[in-house]
Amino acid sequence: MTGREGGAELDALAVDTIRLLSADMVEAARSGHPGMPMGCAAMAWALWSRHLRHDPGRPDWPDRDRFVLSAGHGSALLYALLHLFGYDLPMAELRAFRQLGSATPGHPEYGHTPGVETTTGPLGQGLATAVGMALAERMLHARFPEAVDHRTYVIAGDGCLMEGISHEAASLAGHLGLGRLVVLYDDNDVTIDGPAAQSCRDDVLGRFAAYGWHTAAVPGGNDVDAIDRAIGAARLDPRPSLIAVRTVIGYGAPGVAGSPAAHGSPLGAEVLAAARRGLGRSPEPFHVPPAVRDRCRALAAAGAAHRAEWAARFDAWAGTRPEAAARWRRGQAGALPAAVDAALAGLATGERLATRQASARALAAAGEALPELVGGSADLAGSTGLDALPGAAVTAGDYGGRRIHFGIREHAMAAALNGIAAHGGLRPVGSTFLAFSDYLRPALRLGALMRLPVVHVLTHDSIAVGEDGPTHQPVEQIESLRLIPGLAVLRPADDAETVAAWHCALRRTDGPTALILSRQALPPLGPAGVSFVAERGARVVGPPVETPAVTILATGSEVALAVAAAERLTARGRPTRVVSVPWRERFAALPAAEREALTGRPDRLVAVEAGVPGGWAAHAGAGNVLGLDRFGASGPGEQVLAALGFTVDALVALADPGPAGAADGGANA
Repeated sequence: MTGREGGAELDALAVDTIRLLSADMVEAARSGHPGMPMGCAAMAWALWSRHLRHDPGRPDWPDRDRFVLSAGHGSALLYALLHLFGYDLPMAELRAFRQLGSATPGHPEYGHTPGVETTTGPLGQGLATAVGMALAERMLHARFPEAVDHRTYVIAGDGCLMEGISHEAASLAGHLGLGRLVVLYDDNDVTIDGPAAQSCRDDVLGRFAAYGWHTAAVPGGNDVDAIDRAIGAARLDPRPSLIAVRTVIGYGAPGVAGSPAAHGSPLGAEVLAAARRGLGRSPEPFHVPPAVRDRCRALAAAGAAHRAEWAARFDAWAGTRPEAAARWRRGQAGALPAAVDAALAGLATGERLATRQASARALAAAGEALPELVGGSADLAGSTGLDALPGAAVTAGDYGGRRIHFGIREHAMAAALNGIAAHGGLRPVGSTFLAFSDYLRPALRLGALMRLPVVHVLTHDSIAVGEDGPTHQPVEQIESLRLIPGLAVLRPADDAETVAAWHCALRRTDGPTALILSRQALPPLGPAGVSFVAERGARVVGPPVETPAVTILATGSEVALAVAAAERLTARGRPTRVVSVPWRERFAALPAAEREALTGRPDRLVAVEAGVPGGWAAHAGAGNVLGLDRFGASGPGEQVLAALGFTVDALVALADPGPAGAADGGANA
């Protein structure tokens, strides 16, 4: 059965049911956004009833179409659809909209509500994430055409298209020819502050056409048949598609429709009642007419039949191609083959290497053992080591490769990586310079919120970058990344720790990982098991000191500095232990006894890191951190480090501030 059966009358009834359910949710919560759902109900119904291939009984069906509500403030629209089509979202949850503990939070949350494919709300993120989903579908189709062949649909609004991330993502999608991506644009010409035209007069269709998209316009936002035809035409076009649907925000709400007043406030009981009367619908709140319920039930059954047909085809294919099917299943499960551990074990050579070089070696080895590992860089593959990923480049029309040229689009890259991870079947990695992590931070934050296993390789990690100067020398970035809950920030100190950091990153399936890597070569600090980062987050390095008077905590390139300072301190009668802490948050989470076993309960504990020092004070105490509370400077890296106080003399003076330390020259900071 299709959405066309039953005619225009049933279509109109279903559309009004969606818009009134949405308004009822907002009214019951006394909070939310009724205008967008009321204006977009017809386009949503056209899509869900006539094109979207899904099975509400199996929201995890791998070959389902993906639907992303990029305009996440209109979450009530999505919840109404999920309820009507029979997802596990009963009416009680709609009545509990935006309430603590409900399955209907204020913005859609991935992993919280069945049927929600990605967390949205920050505008433009959903659209950019959907680009990653569409790319993942094409890449998996190229590998497993018998198992993967679906589409990605988006509803986006003016705000999504104004945000800069949409420009990056749309350009990338057009360049890659992602023809399985269809975006419905809620063209209502209204933003919170007033008409959209007061701040933006873009030729939206012209912009997307310039990006290489198929574009179309539907002048009637309530014309289900016209929207249906436009989607059908988009499905036939080999390019990604943008369909601008001229809608009326808050449609049907007298005195409010078409104005910013419909955007972010409940309609009020009187206006909502008047809307029901004007639309000719039941005065009962949260009412679902039996005809609509029956139609949605039939459509859901058709979706279940599609899934059953797919399952039968898949089983037949798996019977003839068991090895390929096993690889596909492994990718879907996110499991790592034992070959990855074997590839990383013993990989560290004990050479003096930049950790970005050690990372490239680890990536190459892991990539050979894990074909699902895919990704790229923001035009910095050679500098960040992502060119070591085995395989060919992904191009428009040839998606069988593994290396993605994201171009100078950090923000869209991070969102697309989220989309690849949320889609399932592939393990994504992306890279740029650490100083540019600020460009991708909003998407990185959402990846952490969604607990997506994305690896971010962030290189050129300190003022040791040198001649490029303070614009390219990260000072606050490491500490600011550590503030993101669920993001593992790993800063290894040599090649052995870098291998262990990669092992940890690939084993993590409950959140993203940032690998903070050096441009300059670092000395080896001794063998390290590949599991120590994940298990303890820290290890003792340098000459063994059984009972330290001083312990120095350090990360990355500063660990070698700490070892040199420890040797001088020990020689003068202050036995000093060095603890390398590549994952500070894991170290902090250890039981006190395990932390003390690592630090040795010294008389004095200090820390050193070439960045803002605030976070280390919680471990070493205020005044006991050699850090940096200013921006860097342009010059050779070693000279910049010395000029800004990262010297053996300075660290010795901090660790031993008495007369002996002062006689040695004191701190240079």
